[in-house]
Amino acid sequence: MAIATPPPPHWHQHKAAPYPAANIKISKQTHDRTSFSSIKESDDGVAQSFTTSKTSSYLRAEDEEAISDGLVTPPSMTNPQSVLHGVVCPCNGFRGWKAISIKGKVASKSFSDLRALGNRFDWDVKRDVGIPVVARREDGRCRAGGSPLETLPMELLGSIIDQLATDIPPNGFTPRNIDLMSLLLTSHGLHAATLATLYKQITIPHSRIFAKFLNHVSAHPSLGTIVRRLDFSHFNPTGAGQTRRERENTQNLIPKTLLKCLSLTPNLREFLVQEHIDDELSAAIIKTLLCDLPQLQALDFCASSSTSFRDAFTSVLETSNLPPILPITRLSLHECTILPPSIFTDLLPHLPRLTHLDAAHTRITDTALFSIPPTAQLTHLNLSKCSHLSGAAVVAFLSSHPAAKTLVYLNLAMDAKSHDLLSATELSSLLPALPSTLKSLSLKGSKMDSTHIPLLLPLTKHLEELGLGRNVKLPDIETLFVPEKEAEDWVRSELRYIDVSDLSAAQLDLGTLFGSSCPVLQRAARPLEVLELSEEVFKKVSVSHAALKRVGWCVKEAGRRSWL
Repeated sequence: MAIATPPPPHWHQHKAAPYPAANIKISKQTHDRTSFSSIKESDDGVAQSFTTSKTSSYLRAEDEEAISDGLVTPPSMTNPQSVLHGVVCPCNGFRGWKAISIKGKVASKSFSDLRALGNRFDWDVKRDVGIPVVARREDGRCRAGGSPLETLPMELLGSIIDQLATDIPPNGFTPRNIDLMSLLLTSHGLHAATLATLYKQITIPHSRIFAKFLNHVSAHPSLGTIVRRLDFSHFNPTGAGQTRRERENTQNLIPKTLLKCLSLTPNLREFLVQEHIDDELSAAIIKTLLCDLPQLQALDFCASSSTSFRDAFTSVLETSNLPPILPITRLSLHECTILPPSIFTDLLPHLPRLTHLDAAHTRITDTALFSIPPTAQLTHLNLSKCSHLSGAAVVAFLSSHPAAKTLVYLNLAMDAKSHDLLSATELSSLLPALPSTLKSLSLKGSKMDSTHIPLLLPLTKHLEELGLGRNVKLPDIETLFVPEKEAEDWVRSELRYIDVSDLSAAQLDLGTLFGSSCPVLQRAARPLEVLELSEEVFKKVSVSHAALKRVGWCVKEAGRRSWL
């Protein structure tokens, strides 16, 4: 589910003062190679759930560097002991960050708000009130720093520059974010706005990039305050072109360095990791994430299942006094199969602001589920493949718990070969209790049959995604799109995607499905766009070229998944 963002930036240090200067010497580092980047859920791998970003790709730019090395550190702008401004500014043209802390108070939302305080800062351009500002020179060209783009409010300018960040980094050896690097050299004002884009979301593809980033924010702590997101979710331990022994000897990414990184990013809001670095998540790091980062809102430990991770997490919850209220709103323990049930019962009661919970394929229990505070307003809940849950408890939670009244996304999918979560009777009790806010519902693997279709029909008026159970047939699906003859107040379905991968070719009756009398692939089913198919059905449909052309549909596949 997801918490939004560009891939990891290139960092460049500048010559001389004031910091950072407009003249930047970009050096090349040919021995570094970048690797895996940012965030899109892989179709054939383990899902990195509840992230806001929507891109993932391999990066193999050999000359791409996160930080230029060996340049002179600029002189300090202010006395470190001074409390004159209560803020550190990284650039002469800087116009203020949102929620900037001034003498311990959050007193700003924009640069205009700061000016309204009546205290002019050193980087504010002083103008005599009686002298009009000349926007252009005599030859008609804009004065330095006075172009229409540079004079936009920082919020608008930052949003424009965000669009230049590479969503899908190029493969091969092509550097990414070339446009952003050019903006750094354009002017002081654009330099300041570009810094925010480059540093706001940090994606670490491999340990060398992490070492460069850590060295840079260690030398310039003010840049660490910009960081809002640290993303290790696609960390590739082999991406730096090193052998296993070389990686062990360099020790770029170890618990000590990761803990230092967290201490230099006090405004961190999102932290994402996965199984390739779960051995580096020490008890000190877990404690810092839970207790020492007051602005942290999203934690994702997707597929972290090492014994050291389990022991660290358990020791923190058993020995530390957690604050009564943690600021976390989005928590993903997706595929953290090694965590004991006590982790959930100890942690969830401290999350009264929880909106996203991904506990797919974990050992969460009925007791832990009901320990979610009633003040939580869950919008995204993933309980797929949770074999320690009972169907009766899940139905009771979704029917009566206050936190479940605002759900938008609900995943109760099960592997029918290993565990049945919902019986036919429990499913009949659940469907009428689901909230009208729901847009996505997966009941894949359930014992859904034709008797549940009338209960499912009202939900299709607001659902956009639906995963069907294993005992329905094509006529049942048709009922979702065609009104009965006596129905006078018929409302069209809002379904855009239906998962029928539990159904066999016989259940879907492919001959009828592609016929003109079946409404599922016709205009009557609009806005339906996608049917997810099983491998068996896909093999048969993919060779039916004439039928596909006749109905105007096509087939696609990615990894183990396939769609019509």
